[in-house]
Amino acid sequence: MQELNESAENYLETILILSKRLPVVRSVDIANELGFKKSSVSVAMKNLKAKEHITVNDSGFIYLTESGQAIAEMIYERHQLLSSWLTFLGVPADTAAEDACKIEHVISKESFEAIKRHVKR
Repeated sequence: MQELNESAENYLETILILSKRLPVVRSVDIANELGFKKSSVSVAMKNLKAKEHITVNDSGFIYLTESGQAIAEMIYERHQLLSSWLTFLGVPADTAAEDACKIEHVISKESFEAIKRHVKR
């Protein structure tokens, strides 16, 4: 799997989350969700399209490709597990979500899998 920066991973995760809530995902939906300017989102979408992590049809609807879906699901799984684990440990939910968002991008696959095994026991 291709290495991406934290920003690109966040965009892919946001597309995944929005696709669960909305019939179609557009740049404006992503901008609204993240509180970013539409121009910033457009540049990011262009980069993700160039890396073949998304496709954009003529109507401007954004879809994850197989690689984009895999990355988005990996980041989303990390976020969900880390956030719930930190909350379980007594961290306030908003702090747990913020910290999970930071950790999910830097934790190694090995460390995450070890945490996942531990949490599932």
